[in-house]
Amino acid sequence: MPLPGPIDPPARLLMGPGPITADPRVLRAMSAQLVGQYDPYMTQVMAEVQELYRGVFETANPQTLLIDSTARGAIEAALVSIVSPGDRVLVPIMGRFGHLLAEIAGRSGAEVHTLDVPWGRVAEIDAIAAAMERVRPRVLAMVHGDTSTTMMQPFEGLRELCDRFDCLLYADVTATLGGNPFPVDGWGVDAATAGLQKCLGGPSGSAPATFSPRAVEAIEARRSIEAGIRVEGDPVAAAPIRSNYFDLAMIFDYWGPRRLNHHTEATTMLYGAHECARLVLDQGLAAYQERHALHGAAMLAGVEGLGLEVYGDRAHKMANIVGVVIPEGVDGEAVRGALLEEWGIEIGTSFGPLAGRVWRIGTMGYNARRDAVLTTLAALEAVLRAQGHAVPTVGGVEAAGECYVNAGDGSPA
Repeated sequence: MPLPGPIDPPARLLMGPGPITADPRVLRAMSAQLVGQYDPYMTQVMAEVQELYRGVFETANPQTLLIDSTARGAIEAALVSIVSPGDRVLVPIMGRFGHLLAEIAGRSGAEVHTLDVPWGRVAEIDAIAAAMERVRPRVLAMVHGDTSTTMMQPFEGLRELCDRFDCLLYADVTATLGGNPFPVDGWGVDAATAGLQKCLGGPSGSAPATFSPRAVEAIEARRSIEAGIRVEGDPVAAAPIRSNYFDLAMIFDYWGPRRLNHHTEATTMLYGAHECARLVLDQGLAAYQERHALHGAAMLAGVEGLGLEVYGDRAHKMANIVGVVIPEGVDGEAVRGALLEEWGIEIGTSFGPLAGRVWRIGTMGYNARRDAVLTTLAALEAVLRAQGHAVPTVGGVEAAGECYVNAGDGSPA
């Protein structure tokens, strides 16, 4: 076999549900040289990352940190560390990623109960309350924004419910953090985990997470330090957290003053996560979210300007992703293929009951920009016309442009 050439990916505009085109400033940060895992600069950057993500999560939680994994790994770390075998966990399911929470909770030994919601809608607070009354869960596990359906679940009122039933509240905010409001302390969320590859504008592989004192107490109750790094006085639990790698009690010690040698931090990802959060807060969290709302609204207007139908309950959609119903007679995969091959633009399809029925178009992170929105709409119009589907001439671009004008936005950003 001949030696492969160096990595040289083709130019792409990633306008799907994630990953998205990484911000060049994040990639530059990731090119910085490594230092030792306990080098003073390394621990300084770790401390800065913790403080930066307190700002992004809008929390004062001391245990705010990164988990060295994709967003899915962070979900597993949270649930396997919080949920003890036999605990009842309630998972409202409104799309693919609710099923994922139920799967991971079940593998963690939980007694899993679900509240099934039709795809394209969100769970009503009264239905959640009734399910909690019936189940009496130890943990309520929710997806905030499910990219499979583009829906965003309201969290107002959930803390009060959880207090009523002495229940911990976990949120998967992979798709929403940064680009949509999610005030962890304001909404009383006990544990929230995310990823970099969506609104935060970075690559997958590092997962910001935050844990309230209530969640920390549940995790610390199962603390068990592994042999080889254990010292006198360290606990050895009879029923420890079921994962070593995702054992948050030990990960807390790695990030804390003890610097427990649990693993070797992914330094390059640490640098990238640092820059992702720094860029959000440099723009200002509210302004960052407003930018996502603006460009998401422009994309939605453009889709409708092309005569296409927006999928799902529009009152509860995420700002950063729009679902588009694939028109009758149009080959959805052929359209996606032509966008990629002829325009270098990637949009997404969906899963399960929506497979082949919906495209998902993202406007988030670095790609929450006017030029990215208008280019994608122009390309989609050209490809649909080439497929023989009648669309209004420049209808998408004009509708999006009108949205920008009405918003008073004259900048390219």
